[in-house]
Amino acid sequence: MDNPVVVRIAEVAADAGSATLRFNFRGVGRSTGAYGGGTGEQADLAAVVAHLRSLLSPDAPVIAAGYSFGSLVAAHVAAGGGVDAVALVAPPLGLGDTRPLPELPTPMPVLIVVGENDEYCPAEVVERLRAERPTATLNVIDGANHFFFGKLYPLGEAFTAWLAPTLARLRAGQARRSGGAG
Repeated sequence: MDNPVVVRIAEVAADAGSATLRFNFRGVGRSTGAYGGGTGEQADLAAVVAHLRSLLSPDAPVIAAGYSFGSLVAAHVAAGGGVDAVALVAPPLGLGDTRPLPELPTPMPVLIVVGENDEYCPAEVVERLRAERPTATLNVIDGANHFFFGKLYPLGEAFTAWLAPTLARLRAGQARRSGGAG
């Protein structure tokens, strides 16, 4: 939760007026438990989302943002309908043992941000993502690697550019569903 990429995404969300919550998956840092092979971590995120929803107003949109392994976890939770939108930063889809991204509900807003030189999500994988997910916003950060060294500002700009209209669209849709004026 203290990774510079995760911190940058949380800063941008907070600057946009969103409540944010960062956490470590089981067995990371000072958290309890042990690595759960992805399934346990999905349960962690689902529990965090449930807790966050209990603290927010019922019509507040919840967006999951994950980095690297966390992006895969966020995608799987989003596929189950657990959140309103999802931002996937540097999904490590170029690793042979990594599960592919699941199908995500339509019309869920999806952001995928990768570095141009991402060692774990190479250009051919990015092009496959572009073809497989035409409704997702795909942003490739020039000169960035998987860790976004020296590229946290452009990463934040990409997230901001997607977040503002996404929040507005989600809030407008929820206001219509609840009968509110927007």
